[in-house]
Amino acid sequence: MNARVHVFISGKVQGVFFRSGTKDTAEELGITGWVRNLPDGRVEAVFEGEKDRVDKMVEWCRKGPAYSQVVDVEVIPGQYSGEFNGFMVRR
Repeated sequence: MNARVHVFISGKVQGVFFRSGTKDTAEELGITGWVRNLPDGRVEAVFEGEKDRVDKMVEWCRKGPAYSQVVDVEVIPGQYSGEFNGFMVRR
């Protein structure tokens, strides 16, 4: 079963390699979608893939890379679309 989630991660999540870590982890898990920094200091991402892998990706976001300090992860379920060919960091 495929799933899609839109997530917003808050805390110390910019300037700590959160986006690159997200991309690396997504590619390891076979997740498609994107990640980007927001002007308010949060990180936003969309993940698509097999539900168990998407769940693992969200769990990774709750910890993040070594120097991050995640305070909250807002997860908004969506309708799987299959629109992505891979995973990218958006600017």
